Amino acid sequence: MRVPLSWLREYVDVPAGVSADDVLAALVRVGFEEEDVHGFDLSGPIVVGEVVEFTPEPQSNGKTIRWCQVDVGAEHGGVRGIVCGASNFFAGDKVVVTLPGSVLPGPFPIAARKTYGHVSDGMIASAKELGLGDEHSGILRLVELGLDAPVGTDAIGLLGLDDVAVDVNVTPDRGYALSVRGIAREYSHATGAAFRDPAARSDDEIAPGEGFPITVDDVAPIRGRVGASEFVVRVVRGVDPSKPTPPWMVARLTLAGIRSLGILIDITNYVMLELGQPIHGYDLDRLQGGITVRRATSGETLETLDGKVRSLDTEDLLITDESGPIGLAGVMGGGATEMTDDTRNVLIEAAIFDTVSIARTARRHKLPSEASRRFERGVDPAVPFVAARRVADLMVEYAGGTHDLDLGGALFAEIETAGITLPTDFVGGVIGVDYRTDEIVSALEMIGCEVLAVDGGWSVIPPSWRPDLTDRWTLSEEVARIHGLDRVPSVLPTPPSGRGLTAAQQGRRRVANALAAAGYVETQSFPFTTEELNDLHGSASGDRLPSVKLANALDGQSPFLRRSLLPGLIAVAHRNQSRGFTDLSLFETGAVFLPERDVTYGTDSVPPLAVRPDAATLAALDASIPPQHRHVAVLLVGNSVAKQPGQPATEAGLAEALDAVRTIATAAGVTIDVAQAQRAALHPGRAGVLSVGAVEVGYVGELLPAVATASDLHGRVVVAEIDLDLVLSLAGERVVASSLSGYPAATQDLSLVLGADVPAADVRAALAEGAGDLLEAIRLVDDYRGSGVPDGAKSLTFALRFRAPDRTLTAAEATEAKLAGVAAAAARFGATIRE
Repeated sequence: MRVPLSWLREYVDVPAGVSADDVLAALVRVGFEEEDVHGFDLSGPIVVGEVVEFTPEPQSNGKTIRWCQVDVGAEHGGVRGIVCGASNFFAGDKVVVTLPGSVLPGPFPIAARKTYGHVSDGMIASAKELGLGDEHSGILRLVELGLDAPVGTDAIGLLGLDDVAVDVNVTPDRGYALSVRGIAREYSHATGAAFRDPAARSDDEIAPGEGFPITVDDVAPIRGRVGASEFVVRVVRGVDPSKPTPPWMVARLTLAGIRSLGILIDITNYVMLELGQPIHGYDLDRLQGGITVRRATSGETLETLDGKVRSLDTEDLLITDESGPIGLAGVMGGGATEMTDDTRNVLIEAAIFDTVSIARTARRHKLPSEASRRFERGVDPAVPFVAARRVADLMVEYAGGTHDLDLGGALFAEIETAGITLPTDFVGGVIGVDYRTDEIVSALEMIGCEVLAVDGGWSVIPPSWRPDLTDRWTLSEEVARIHGLDRVPSVLPTPPSGRGLTAAQQGRRRVANALAAAGYVETQSFPFTTEELNDLHGSASGDRLPSVKLANALDGQSPFLRRSLLPGLIAVAHRNQSRGFTDLSLFETGAVFLPERDVTYGTDSVPPLAVRPDAATLAALDASIPPQHRHVAVLLVGNSVAKQPGQPATEAGLAEALDAVRTIATAAGVTIDVAQAQRAALHPGRAGVLSVGAVEVGYVGELLPAVATASDLHGRVVVAEIDLDLVLSLAGERVVASSLSGYPAATQDLSLVLGADVPAADVRAALAEGAGDLLEAIRLVDDYRGSGVPDGAKSLTFALRFRAPDRTLTAAEATEAKLAGVAAAAARFGATIRE
């Protein structure tokens, strides 16, 4: 909400020396977030000048300019020669002259310059050039504005261009602050300055006449709420739409962010901003009969003021006359009865409409407006009578009309607000501040509440403009806001002993830190994808799992919950490669959704928002969500080692992906084995399954070239994905540190010849099992196939390290353990020692 300071000062005592920043600081103290300060961004000298004479001069380009002699006053150099291209002014007119040294919005500095054969010593300004809007064409003539001032007078002050507006963010529950009236009241709360309510007028003064037929025909209200609870109309006759809007009003509307559209519309917008009550004006002569407020019927249409024909919904609330719909209530009027340059008699409408109905209509037709913005937040039901009279008075004063006091009408319901019981000790218990009883009462009375003492506390009746005050908790917030949130103590709660990260949280953090330390960059992506990518990356070959589709997806092209982290990592890699980052090592930890077969997820019944779900409802909602497992995935593309002097570039491959798997395994506290396997998106000869013991925990491999190309990734792409929750559960309780043996290790190498189809991981497991407890480590160091090895066989070389915890091993003991391992491999796979 933008509020010009000159306007604010009309209703609250803002000292002369207070700046816009000071006003914002005061409003921040009572809970408003500051946005900006707006001004006209111009500076002088900008003065009133009188056109003494001018000479039309046709130009070779077909344009005719005027070489003008303009008197700007002796103090500004007297008569100056100025070139002007406009033709809507006459000799003797007083105009606005921007002299050399002035700056107009843009910024557009003014200087004496030679043009069309003359030195133009300044510029005669239009309203658009001064920042007063873009609806006017030609030079700004003071006579058209009803203004007169001596030559040389400062035009900035004369036109109200020296004003500034403060801009504050108004939250949805505080609709009363979408008005100068509301902001002035809040400034009074913050500073104690005297507040003058612009809505404080006598009942006799604001009572409309009678005789204009008004009907609210909402016999079947939506959700039990009648569409219109108040409807007030007044009539002003004999207006002149051609009369100029006063410059001070144009300046205030412009600063408030609203264009000047002519005196009649400007007045309705002005009162809306002033009081927070949306106003609509009708051309009375274009109305057919009285006004009826009703719901739309099936098939009805309405052409709104923006020129669009809209198909109406049966829930839309309409303003109608005998001809049919003439406006979307509280949203936008219709073109058939709009005020135009031919309007002479105006019907003024000020009403209170149902907040939910207006909000739904505005969103249904994608038609947000200043009116709907206020109605959907709640308008003060005590204001329509005042606002209608205020518009009528302004139209009489500035549009030359006559107020028909005998013709008008009003439908309204009595305003009944139930009292809220507020126990004496409740506010202090909620806020944590020991407020005195007089502080609580004074704060509530300051915001307009009526506070009545009852046994054990008070009965509080909120003011009509605060529909957000509904219970004792909202009243407590107001007390804290008025007396300052800085009084609320900042206390860090003491955590109970023995608490901290769970074992699973610690494990996930270790894995993420280890990958980051190894040079991988962590990314986060949305957990949504397509069904095709789920089937490609989220299932093993021939094992198609179902996908869960969201009912209200953020992205209609990716409406399914992901079963794998790879689609997100691939998208991140593509985005980076498209921006020139070709060498990537990425990882992500996050939840994947793994639905079980033959189980239906989701629910047809959504609990109402205003009711707290019971335990059974919450349990049903939990059951409607598929199981979620936290995975970790890595992706490498490009070079793992960059080209440098003496070192060629090394392209990332399976070896680097397996290193990442080992990093994860070490951080998780497990040993992960790899065996060759097949997977839909991976190269058939370069894919492996990852296991902890006999439990499969993930996969590793190189993307098929066709898959990489389809994803717009260039070069070899290797990936790995592991079920992190499963790995951490298999790790059990992690031993942070273990004793180091003080005895030396015995190392031996072993080469075995066996069938080429036997997985090396299985051979390694057999050797480890046969060697027993003395074997400390075993590592595959060579896979040879060639001369000296029979066809269909291979030679696997392992490096073994033996150590005893209580003695130095002899070579014979190490050899005995090694041979025990060889015996196990021979029994299981027919392996023999290579000679």
